Amino acid sequence: MAESLYQSLVVDRARRPLHGGAIEAADGAGEGSNPLCGDRVEVTLRLGADGRIGTIRHRSRACAICAAAADLMADSVDGRGREEIQSLRALFGRMMEDGAEALDATSRERLGLLLAFSDLHEYRSRRKCAALPWSALDAALQAGYRTGSEASHAAPDVAIIVFMQGEGHGE
Repeated sequence: MAESLYQSLVVDRARRPLHGGAIEAADGAGEGSNPLCGDRVEVTLRLGADGRIGTIRHRSRACAICAAAADLMADSVDGRGREEIQSLRALFGRMMEDGAEALDATSRERLGLLLAFSDLHEYRSRRKCAALPWSALDAALQAGYRTGSEASHAAPDVAIIVFMQGEGHGE
């Protein structure tokens, strides 16, 4: 596999995530798992009054790519609203399918640090590792918007997504 998959940024974020942990009084929580390879990601978030992500955390028991993708995703969506997040996720998905070369300069700039995963378009099963945190984020956002950002901070709704497309990590 290409050494670029494990760039220093990916390895560093997998080992020392900046957004690791969980939010106890979260507005939304979502879990994603791929039982074929064992990756599991939980995303918790707190929404601001404007509906934008105010705080986001993740707990990942996953390969380096998945764990780093969760942390870099959290960086990328922190402070953004639902439409911005959906747009960024679509752009990330396009990069996963076609590579960064297929994107214009503005799109690459919007992806920022997420470009660290641009080589994954060549490795179908590894794309799933990078995509799993986005599924957990979707579930957390659904739960958060259902609960409402002004809801009491009791237990959040938890949406669970089991990600079972294709194989595990093997090519």
